[in-house]
Amino acid sequence: MHSDLKQILLSESQINARVHEMGRQISKDYAGQELVLVGVLKGAVTFFTDLARAIDVPASFDFISCSSYGSGTSSSGKLKIKKDLDKPVTGKNILVVEDIIDTGITLSCLLPLLKERGARTVKLATLLSKPSRRIVDVPIDYNGFEVPDSFVVGYGLDYAEHYRNLPYIGILKEEVYSK
Repeated sequence: MHSDLKQILLSESQINARVHEMGRQISKDYAGQELVLVGVLKGAVTFFTDLARAIDVPASFDFISCSSYGSGTSSSGKLKIKKDLDKPVTGKNILVVEDIIDTGITLSCLLPLLKERGARTVKLATLLSKPSRRIVDVPIDYNGFEVPDSFVVGYGLDYAEHYRNLPYIGILKEEVYSK
């Protein structure tokens, strides 16, 4: 375990098992259809990659970078798109892949935007959901785990661009982010 962590919340094997379960369900739900996986950069990359490999329907990939966070630990409340999609979504089945739904602000703006752009369907898969912090409700179609109101890192999630490469999800010690 990394020395900056209070505890490991989800082990590598727990994450792997749940991601494969989600992939099987998504494959079943989209059987006979094509799917566009839209990864929300940067945090979702690890989850996106593992989930994509667990899905067995035809799928293409695209990425968007948007955030309601700066380098701090709480949402600014405003969506900023830093990198937009490369291809149009008109008539496509879109599955947005996100690392964590915290306040819901980012996704409450992104999901309607994709619908406005003409997507046939827009669904959401998230590795983690933190319902205790929700400000805006967003429909989560595929949820990996619900987590407590703690600052979690690892498996793509970061604090100030650190800890993304940890193979598990842990709770960051308060003294690390309260400096």
